[in-house]
Amino acid sequence: METNTNSFQASDYKSDQPVRWCPGCGDHAILNTLHKAMAELGIPPHKTAVISGIGCSSRLPYYMNTYGFHTIHGRAAAIATGFKVANPEMTVWQISGDGDGLAIGGNHFIHAVRRNVNINMLLFNNKIYGLTKGQYSPTSERGFVSKSSPYGTTEDPFIPAELVFGARGNFFARSIDVELKISQEVLAAAARHEGASVVEILQNCVIFNNGIHNPITDREVRADRTIHLVHGQKMLFGKDMNHGLVQDGFLLKAVELGKDGYTIDDVLVHDAHTKSNFLHQQLAMMDGKELPLAIGVIRDVNSLTYDSEVTEQVRAVKAKKGFDSLRQMILAGDTWTVE
Repeated sequence: METNTNSFQASDYKSDQPVRWCPGCGDHAILNTLHKAMAELGIPPHKTAVISGIGCSSRLPYYMNTYGFHTIHGRAAAIATGFKVANPEMTVWQISGDGDGLAIGGNHFIHAVRRNVNINMLLFNNKIYGLTKGQYSPTSERGFVSKSSPYGTTEDPFIPAELVFGARGNFFARSIDVELKISQEVLAAAARHEGASVVEILQNCVIFNNGIHNPITDREVRADRTIHLVHGQKMLFGKDMNHGLVQDGFLLKAVELGKDGYTIDDVLVHDAHTKSNFLHQQLAMMDGKELPLAIGVIRDVNSLTYDSEVTEQVRAVKAKKGFDSLRQMILAGDTWTVE
């Protein structure tokens, strides 16, 4: 990842286009933190591309002073993959909603993760189709009442983290639209990671699904129902930071320090870099009920990237065959002329 010694401000990444999201939409906060994360990284705007699919979140490229591509429904990951392979020096951000990314785009999503393409995939999860006016999405809960499920859905939702780990993902982080500092932290970490990085951001749709995340994100309960994971630090949470996660056999358990004999020494230390994904998956699957919802960088493990391997393969074949261009390759074998 190329950085620049010249300092950049968040304003350097903002376009001159008016932001056309509903007042109060969580997308505003995500856009703000993305601008700040890019300034923190110091990657020049002309070395950055933002690629989206279709949906409210996918309007984001218009608001970036970078290269941008507003593509078609569900195909952002496929186009971002092609762009990265063709332009390996570029930093590529992919923007998708839960509908765009996990429904029609689900196949592209899991294979971009499996291939470990070096792109930063942002998944805005409001558990609804907002742009098309309020149908249930792949992350809507069973029984959810919407315009397309007036009597309640009869299916279970995808859990984005579960898809990422099922596809052998090496980077997964989560944040909440109202947690600006943590969002900036995980976005910067995603960009620094070499390989496919997935950041799920719980985002509020004020029009069609207002308050869907409130049981976890409301200020009154957030400290007790979320845990901010930081590599190398104890897994503590709560308003007074007096609760922690401990190992209970093969499972995790939330305990109160000083109660039932538990002390700070029993609390687990977060290791985002361990190659085994067993504990990472357990952390990512906590839902804010019996165990707090994990936010922050949950998994960050280096591995070979698809785009760098393809680039090296092309270089090796060209060196072996002596090709410098497509024309040379075509004319390298037997040729004939039709008079």
